[in-house]
Amino acid sequence: MSQQVLPFYLVCDESYSMDGDPINAINASLPDLHAEIGGNPVVADKTRFCLISFSSTAQVLLPLSDLSEVTSMPAMTASGTTSYSAAFTLLRDTIAKDVADLKAAGHQVLRPAVFFLTDGQPTDGDWGGAYKRLVDPNWGPRPNILAFGFGGVNVGTIQQIATVRGFIADGSLGPAQALQEFAQSLIQSVINSGTSADAGGGMSLAMPDNVPGFTTVAADPV
Repeated sequence: MSQQVLPFYLVCDESYSMDGDPINAINASLPDLHAEIGGNPVVADKTRFCLISFSSTAQVLLPLSDLSEVTSMPAMTASGTTSYSAAFTLLRDTIAKDVADLKAAGHQVLRPAVFFLTDGQPTDGDWGGAYKRLVDPNWGPRPNILAFGFGGVNVGTIQQIATVRGFIADGSLGPAQALQEFAQSLIQSVINSGTSADAGGGMSLAMPDNVPGFTTVAADPV
């Protein structure tokens, strides 16, 4: 019987407005994510993790990996503008390749989960096309997207991006503390998903219902 694998993608804004406390908070949380997931053999075996950053362009900072095999986590540096098109285009291409590679290795691949984090409105007004390609109902590996926003991004944008659940910072916490809570919600989602196998061996995405410092908002239907 083939092994079920659930790929997770953290797609993180590293534009200039993330400089200082926000980017430092995310960078500080990545070793915790590595330790908690990579150090849990059951979870590491059933999940994979990829880190994509975006600003004026997008890049894969950590290719989709079994975190138990990763020795150290990369760090992000804030600069540039906020190109959603770059993020969604690279994410789609990366998911397509990753799913094909996992299937070729004999895995049963569950629908990927994306945690999308941004602190600002997109600086490119034509990102809709790249987004539609990513969530195209006719594309098999289209991901489940959880969108998190704080700073200058508005609720409508977060709802537009999220396919299953959205979260917007409510101002009760400072940016650094709110992002620490975001990171914990990501860690718990990976852990809970990795240990969610039922008696029949099925695994499913475990999503956070509430995140301290954030208000949960409904995703817009595609």
